[in-house]
Amino acid sequence: MTTLYGYFRSSAAYRVRIALNLKGLAYEQVAVNLVKGEQRAEENLARNPQGLVPVLETDDGTRLTQSLAICEYLEERHPEPALLPADLAGRARVRSLAQLVACEIHPLNNLKVLKYLVHELKLDEAAKLAWYRHWIAEGFTALEARLAGEAATGAFCHGDSPSLADVCLVPQVFNAERFECDLSAYPTIRRIAERCRAMEAFAKAAPGAQPDAG
Repeated sequence: MTTLYGYFRSSAAYRVRIALNLKGLAYEQVAVNLVKGEQRAEENLARNPQGLVPVLETDDGTRLTQSLAICEYLEERHPEPALLPADLAGRARVRSLAQLVACEIHPLNNLKVLKYLVHELKLDEAAKLAWYRHWIAEGFTALEARLAGEAATGAFCHGDSPSLADVCLVPQVFNAERFECDLSAYPTIRRIAERCRAMEAFAKAAPGAQPDAG
């Protein structure tokens, strides 16, 4: 059985859950509570020296880290239904959109950064939220411009079926809503996220639907 080590509110683990569900793959989950610091426990560091989630252990014993790398592994091992388009330019576009979220927006707002702002730099709650919302606005403004202005956008980020870009988009929208970011300026992002969330694969992956949801 494939095992996913993750946390219900981890954006990166959320991405992998969506990808597994879209591929129709069975998996079991083992919770690593990030708030309690379980990611730094010896057991988890043995799985991933970065002390991060997710970690995916496949049915053949392969151990994988980093959500985008895991999703690409799943795409190559289980190519249908596809998360990347067949054409070269389309694949590059989807990867670009996915990385805009996963590599530009998310790292500035993940839990360890927010904890550092509070515990080391002594920012209060208002300043922390201002930081979070600033980087969401900067990233989503660029993402909205691309999605609204590029002809390849369809019902989803690329065309009319969900791709790796949507896998990354939905968890970031969830986080933005959780931190009460104003998303009114991003109608295309909101439309696509709503379309995705109506699908069973996305709904089953949602944080509130996970075994470790508090």
